[in-house]
Amino acid sequence: MAFIPASDKIDVDKVRQLSKLTGATLERKEARDKELEAIIKGEDDRLLLVIGPCSSDNEEAVLDYAHRLAALQKEVRDRVFMVMRVYTAKPRTNGDGYKGLVHQPDTQDQPNLINGIKAVRNLHYRVITETGLTTADEMLYPENLSLVDDLVSYIAIGARSVENQQHRFVASGIDVPTGMKNPTSGNLNIMFNAIYAAQTEQNFLYNGQEVKTSGNPLAHAILRGGVNEYGKNIPNYYYDNLLDTIDQYEKMGLENPFIMIDTNHDNSGKQYLEQVRIVRQTLINRDWNEKIDKYARGFMIESYLEDGRQDQPEVFGKSITDPCLGWDNTEQLVHEIYETLGK
Repeated sequence: MAFIPASDKIDVDKVRQLSKLTGATLERKEARDKELEAIIKGEDDRLLLVIGPCSSDNEEAVLDYAHRLAALQKEVRDRVFMVMRVYTAKPRTNGDGYKGLVHQPDTQDQPNLINGIKAVRNLHYRVITETGLTTADEMLYPENLSLVDDLVSYIAIGARSVENQQHRFVASGIDVPTGMKNPTSGNLNIMFNAIYAAQTEQNFLYNGQEVKTSGNPLAHAILRGGVNEYGKNIPNYYYDNLLDTIDQYEKMGLENPFIMIDTNHDNSGKQYLEQVRIVRQTLINRDWNEKIDKYARGFMIESYLEDGRQDQPEVFGKSITDPCLGWDNTEQLVHEIYETLGK
């Protein structure tokens, strides 16, 4: 076995000081974090949208999007609360392909993780300080959480990570809402075991130290669909799926039961325009059933400046990973959600 250091050891404190929130900006973030917590707890009845690009590959395009989203948030703030996806590390089943800003801060250059970590913090910092929005990211590498935990307001545990004990235990020490996705198999028991582990006190080794956590009562379910043994997409946002998920929540007696529906991935088959239909159908189901209305109170939506995706970063603001809704479709969808909630 051979691990060859590619660079000097990272000074975490020094990196954090480069983009540290202070003063009025910190107060604004803390206020929004309290609002978000109240939504997860059911004390605030606004709908939660975790929305933004599949991957944040281009700083200027992401900031362009963020400014548009901030203006849209002001228009719908009495019924809809938005946290922007600033996803900076992408899971790869076979290790091939673009792995996110943390690996490759310049898509035209070679990977550079030291610069990548600085770029990640800088991007979250700029979105927060320049737009007033708060941000979400995926915890792909639990050992790197301390590099962004003071900036990020919502954390997702992905389908490939949710079975991992280290992810579950670290999630139990996070103090912001943490969404646990069902695995790619679609197995809900695995997701619920992860939520239980995240909500429970844990004792484990983390970055070479023995740590104890108090549990994260804001850990909750994200339904993202699955794939069967034949490679066919099996969505799990339908009416009966939601009732099954609610039933499992009630059987386990978990705290703050909250269901986030991922409108892309295996729910849409990565057909990005299907996200609109999935939102519409879920809003109908919420209106039809009081339990669904009580539990299913969030959507995770992949959205960017331009519709679709591209293999290389040629078109400004178009995803180089999963296909996203473009801005015009995004704006229309958010307004539709707002109007539907007001009926």
